Amino acid sequence: MQFTTFVALALAAASVTVHGAPVHKRIAQVISDSTTKWEAACDAAGGGAQCNQVAVASFSTLLAAPGPCEQQNAADNMVDLAKTLSSNADMIKFAQIFAQQPRNSPTSLSVPYCQSAPRNAELNGLFQCQFQGDNPTTFVGSITVGGNGTIPFGMSAPVSPAGSCPANPSGPIADGSQLVDLTQNPGVGGTTASNDITSGSNGTLTVATPSATPSSDSSDSDCGEDPSEPMPTASLAMAASSPAAASATPSSNSGNFKLANGQNAQKLNAQFAALTVTSPCTEGTNACVNSAFAQCVGGSYVTQSCGSGLICAALPLVNSAGTSITCTTNADALARISATGAQGGLTG
Repeated sequence: MQFTTFVALALAAASVTVHGAPVHKRIAQVISDSTTKWEAACDAAGGGAQCNQVAVASFSTLLAAPGPCEQQNAADNMVDLAKTLSSNADMIKFAQIFAQQPRNSPTSLSVPYCQSAPRNAELNGLFQCQFQGDNPTTFVGSITVGGNGTIPFGMSAPVSPAGSCPANPSGPIADGSQLVDLTQNPGVGGTTASNDITSGSNGTLTVATPSATPSSDSSDSDCGEDPSEPMPTASLAMAASSPAAASATPSSNSGNFKLANGQNAQKLNAQFAALTVTSPCTEGTNACVNSAFAQCVGGSYVTQSCGSGLICAALPLVNSAGTSITCTTNADALARISATGAQGGLTG
């Protein structure tokens, strides 16, 4: 099984004001670690390529940009896939723990809770823990406890102790840590549910994909695959503001769209090669800058290293028209582009 790894490293960005005002730091994590055990269980259960696709789409929801229910939706997708694999118990358990993993906080404030029920009963009553560095009385958007989104769905009183969750009832967890490394008990025992999963003729899972559109309170970055890919993926805001950054237009001839995908990926990589962190950009768009994954925040790029041996690159989709931006090896990126028939390596 080929793994496509995207690593979002914990970048600490502190903003300090004068006259004794408090220091606000960004609390983040290595988000790809949150689904490693789930993906391994999925691979062992025979989930194939879908395992990595769902894992990547899921851990992307831990960034600050996605909405408050995207993490729960991703956990539902993880459970949905588990149910197509004989309701694999480990996959369901790790999905339940993932649903409670703290999310990145752009300003050391608590992250709002989802206000709707999950599709799967296995996730009923679950909500994310908070990191210890999060302000327990104020949520993103300067909303105080008791306000909209500060009490989990189905509860009538604030979480006590503040920052806790069913898998870690004693309180919040250490900044940047992974709940799945602290416990193997999700704190809930549901085992049955109806759900809306469907299977295509090729046996792959069809599920709703999370949105990566930045919220007004976000100062984080996001990642994922193009939403036109039929596998479960995070939707993607393309990087450059020029028309060449758009994903390929679908063609009635599959061979034509595969070649166009490769060529469009090359065009994007050529554009990325000229970017720096100070290049002008459109808020929320994604790119590769100096081999690191980047998102435009406040008119300039914020980068996140891909990790040792990996580069950020635009890649052609396989089953539909379009491109994706992700972290992979240089050899894998070259092979994927070459397989479309496009000539000239990464940049054409």
